[in-house]
Amino acid sequence: MAHDHFQTVEGQLNWNAPMFKLYEKAKRNGKWDPAEIDFSRDKTDYGKMTDDEKMVILPLIASFAGGEEAVTIDILPMVQALARQGRLEDTLYLTTFMFDEAKHTELFSRWQREIGIGGINLSAFHGDSYKRIFYEELPERMERLYTDDSPEAIIRAATIYNMVVEGILAETGYYSFRQIFKKAGLFPGILRGIDYLNRDEGRHLHFGIYTIQRLIAGNEKNFRLFIGDMDELWPHAYGVIDYLTTLYELQMAQEWVRSSLVFDAGLMREYAKKQFEIRKRQVERGRRYENAAELDEAWARAVERKTSF
Repeated sequence: MAHDHFQTVEGQLNWNAPMFKLYEKAKRNGKWDPAEIDFSRDKTDYGKMTDDEKMVILPLIASFAGGEEAVTIDILPMVQALARQGRLEDTLYLTTFMFDEAKHTELFSRWQREIGIGGINLSAFHGDSYKRIFYEELPERMERLYTDDSPEAIIRAATIYNMVVEGILAETGYYSFRQIFKKAGLFPGILRGIDYLNRDEGRHLHFGIYTIQRLIAGNEKNFRLFIGDMDELWPHAYGVIDYLTTLYELQMAQEWVRSSLVFDAGLMREYAKKQFEIRKRQVERGRRYENAAELDEAWARAVERKTSF
């Protein structure tokens, strides 16, 4: 598509735009490098684990590694869709978003290599629900944006990418890593990386919440589309968590298992359910505003006060 103007030639960036503020935050806080994380203790910890304990970590890593690669290769259509719409500040922020996801993919692959499991095919741990989300729905909804940047298409893409994959599955995954390995005093390297990821994903969630909110402000039809989409995806998202937790429960039920790792499967399921409800409530706040302009003003005020929105 040929250009017919340039915003920064005819005028300036919108310095108060919510996504420009997020872009500035990403520049300040996104300066970590996976290559600088020391995984030597992680390698030692993994080497001392029993085979049964290793079977606790492998499904989690399989889920994270595949998920981070998926969101890295599937984000580009959103960048192009918002660029076509002339949303320059959103596009600026998404350049940092893409960089974040690339580092997340590198982190897990680097960790797998460093602890000695880089050559293991872990795809057997991707169950039906996982495949529905990451192999099918995510790429399909994102790729639709190449030819369709309608509110419906953007809401459906941001819902699965930001609200479900990042807001439910990734957040529950971070929680599980800390519950299992931080409490056990294991894997300080990957836990440090998880802290970085969690901080990055906070910005990504803000993008998703804002992007959907501006499309539901003053538009009840779009809000209902979002709620219906969340409800449609929830059984598959919950299925990912239920599969992983059930694997653990079945393993621990065997008398021969030798494992000192403690993992509350029920707590993990409840945590995922809580994230599902939180994401819906966060987006629903956009209904308070008559239009996107009012929403932008409220976001700008929240940023200035350094409060959550």
